[in-house]
Amino acid sequence: MKDFGVASDIWSVTSFNELRRDGLDCERWNMLHPEAAPRVSYAEQCLGKRKGPVIAATDYIKSYADQIRAFLPGNYKVLGTDGFGRSDTRKKLRHFFEVDRYYIAVTALKALADEGTVAMSEVSKALKLYNINPDKPNPTTV
Repeated sequence: MKDFGVASDIWSVTSFNELRRDGLDCERWNMLHPEAAPRVSYAEQCLGKRKGPVIAATDYIKSYADQIRAFLPGNYKVLGTDGFGRSDTRKKLRHFFEVDRYYIAVTALKALADEGTVAMSEVSKALKLYNINPDKPNPTTV
């Protein structure tokens, strides 16, 4: 986020379902081999040692990306398009369901503020800069 001097990595997930299967397989193996070195899920291998929050943004419902939460240590936030489509373009869909780049940035800043890495006032600045109305109705209830 160049607007706030925050560095980030961007990862692409081709299948949250496969990441979950892998995590569950590791859990099962670890349960059945209690004295062996534990296996670590692929998601945790990739993201487990990284500092800061992990933000997942998907055009699917939140539970799709949320299914790997158990395999990620730390602060994991999920944005998704829960609800009925009300948009004629993907850009409008992402804005309506609060999954566009501005909401991703605000979510990341809020997670960093919750960790004490940035001041909470940075979140307020982002809301103003990105013209986000904090009092707009929750898109899942409209």
